[in-house]
Amino acid sequence: MKIEESNFIAVDIGAGSGRVILGTLKNDMIQLKEIHRFENHFIKENTHICWNLNYLFSELVKGLTKIGEKHIKNILGIGIDTWGVDYALFDKNDNLLNNPIAYRDSRTNGLMEEVFEIIPKEKIYEKTGIQFMQFNTLFQLYSEIKNVDTNINKAESMLFIPDVFNFLLTGIKKSEYTIASTSQMLNAYKKKWDFEIISSVNIPMKILPEIIFPGNIIGKLKREIRTKTKLDEIEVVAIGSHDTASAVAAVPTVKKNWAYLSSGTWSLIGIEVSQPIINDTSYKNGFTNEGGVNGTIRYLKNTMGLWILEQSIKSWGKNGYKKNYDELFSQAEQSPAFASIINPDDLSFLNPPDMPEAIVNYCKKTNQKIPGTKGEFVRCILESLALKYKHIIEKLNEQLDEKIEILHIVGGGSRNEMLNQFTANAVGIPVITGPVEATATGNILMQAIAKGKIKNIQEGRMIVKNSILLKKYFPQNIENWETAYQTFKNYY
Repeated sequence: MKIEESNFIAVDIGAGSGRVILGTLKNDMIQLKEIHRFENHFIKENTHICWNLNYLFSELVKGLTKIGEKHIKNILGIGIDTWGVDYALFDKNDNLLNNPIAYRDSRTNGLMEEVFEIIPKEKIYEKTGIQFMQFNTLFQLYSEIKNVDTNINKAESMLFIPDVFNFLLTGIKKSEYTIASTSQMLNAYKKKWDFEIISSVNIPMKILPEIIFPGNIIGKLKREIRTKTKLDEIEVVAIGSHDTASAVAAVPTVKKNWAYLSSGTWSLIGIEVSQPIINDTSYKNGFTNEGGVNGTIRYLKNTMGLWILEQSIKSWGKNGYKKNYDELFSQAEQSPAFASIINPDDLSFLNPPDMPEAIVNYCKKTNQKIPGTKGEFVRCILESLALKYKHIIEKLNEQLDEKIEILHIVGGGSRNEMLNQFTANAVGIPVITGPVEATATGNILMQAIAKGKIKNIQEGRMIVKNSILLKKYFPQNIENWETAYQTFKNYY
C-alpha cells in the first residue's frame, strides 16, 4: 500500500501527564514526534481533589501553537483522548461551573449501595454491561444530586473531559461514544443514553449531549483558536477518545485469539468483540463492555496497574529517594520470589496517603512477610500484578470457545521488561509488547480513516506492525508461578 504523506495532531492527556504529538503517515509507515509535554496533577478545591481544566487547555493550546509556528503542511486533523468517567458542567452561557472533580476523590465512597436501593445492581449491569467501580460517572453524578451545594441544578450541559476540549476548540458540544460508554449510563446494545437508569437517580436528561461515533468530524477550529495557534481551518475528529479505545485500535495484529493489556497507571485486559457480552458469568466476574472503534466492544476487566509502583516511588521520594528504575529493578531481580503477594484491587491501594505503608498493612492483615527493601516492594508489586493478569485471562478463557493464544501489551507499561516477563510466566502464553505510544497511534489511525487516508482498522494495524519493533516474551518457570497463583487466589 502507498499512502500519500499526511500529518495529524494527537492530543493524549492522562492522569499524570499530557502530550501533543505530531503523527505522519507515509507509504506503509507511521511516525510520531512529541511536540509538547506537560504535567497533570490534582488540585484541591474546597474539600475535593479536582483537575485544573483551564491549565490543561492552556497547555493543549501551547502544543498546538508550537506546531502552528512550524508551518507544517497538510495537517488533516486533530484528535483528543483522555481518561474516562470524569466530566465538567457548564451553565446556560457555556461557562464552566467548577473544575471537574477527579475520580479518585472520596465523594462516592459508599454511594453505589445507595443507588442499588433505587435501581437494582443487576438491572444496571444488564443494560450497561459496565464493571461496577465507585467512581463511575453514574455514581459521581448521584453524589451531586444528593448534595444541595453542588452546581448540578445550574447545569445546562455535561461534557466528558475530551468532549470539553473538543468543545473549546470548535464550539460544538457532542459526546463521543467510547468515552460515554465508561459512564455506566449508556445502553450497551442501543449505544444511547439509558433513560431508565438516568432518570431513576434524578440526573437531568437535558444536560447529556448527543452521542457521536469514532470517525465522525466534530467541526473546524474556531477562529480565535486559529489566530492564537497559527493553524489553518483544521477539522477536529471524533476518535476513540477514551484513551484505552485508542490504545486498543493500535494493537498490531489481524490474527484471531488474541487479548490485549493496555498497561499504564491502570491495567485494562480484554478482547475485542462485535457485540456486548452480558450474562451471569460476566456479571459475577466484573467484566465491562466499553465502546470501541470500528463498531466493536472492548470486553475487558479494569484492574489496578502501575499506579501502585508509581505511588510507592513518590512516597520514597518524600524521604529523599531519587527515582532510579534500573536500580529498583536490579534490586527486585535479586529479591526472593513470591515472598509476599497483594491483591492490587484491594480498596486500600486506590489512593492511600502512603502506598508502601498500605502494602505493609495489607501484608500484616494477611499474615505475610513484610517487604523490607525497595527491591522487595517492587518485586511484590510486579509479581502481584502479573498474577492478577493471569486471573483475568483465566476468567476470559472460561467464556471463549477458543482460548487466548497471544497477549499483546501496549502503552507505557510495555517498557517494563520485568513485568512483561512476569506476565508471560504467569499467563503461560507468549507476550508481545508494543507500541509504547499506543494511544497516540490509535488516535492518529482513526483520524486517517476518517479522512480517507487508510481504508480500515485492519490496514491501520498492519501499518503499526510495519512501523515499530515488537518484542516477544515466552513463559518461564510455569510450575513456580502456578504454585504462587494458588496462594494469590486466597487474597482475591
